[in-house]
Amino acid sequence: MSATDPIAELDPRFSSEDAAPRAWTDTTRELEAAQVYWLSTVRADGHPHVTPLIAIWRDASLYFCTGPTEQKAKNLAVNSHCVLTTGGNALDDGLDVVVEGDAVRVDDDTALKDIAGAYEAKYGPTWHFDVGDGSFRHEGGEAWVFEVAPVRAFAFAKGEPFGQTSYRFA
Repeated sequence: MSATDPIAELDPRFSSEDAAPRAWTDTTRELEAAQVYWLSTVRADGHPHVTPLIAIWRDASLYFCTGPTEQKAKNLAVNSHCVLTTGGNALDDGLDVVVEGDAVRVDDDTALKDIAGAYEAKYGPTWHFDVGDGSFRHEGGEAWVFEVAPVRAFAFAKGEPFGQTSYRFA
């Protein structure tokens, strides 16, 4: 465990007797490899909004993008708290990961160029973005990029042994 790793704690209420806390490095490997994530935000009227999207894990944060007029961008303008979830639909296999945090818009062109390169490296040339004026640029128009650094996170190991690990960040 490095000095920046969170403290991992197994919740015995939701874990096999022989389960151990999932190492943060295992969980971040899942975040790096995942293809689809689910973003949960809250609408201005207090109702939840959930949508699938692509994202990247780098520099201890998740990054995703959305058009400035899309519902998720409108929600985040009012309430930056959000949850990103990834995992599989198999009941007895895999690892589901939940990351809670605040979405912060990234508008520095130098940082955006690095993030755009990471998107293309992970998802291929279909997901190429140009960068300008603090946004991604593509055929469909403008996309804002958001960073979510974990405030809380959970890993749900499925199968035997099953276990729920929570992570506390400094």
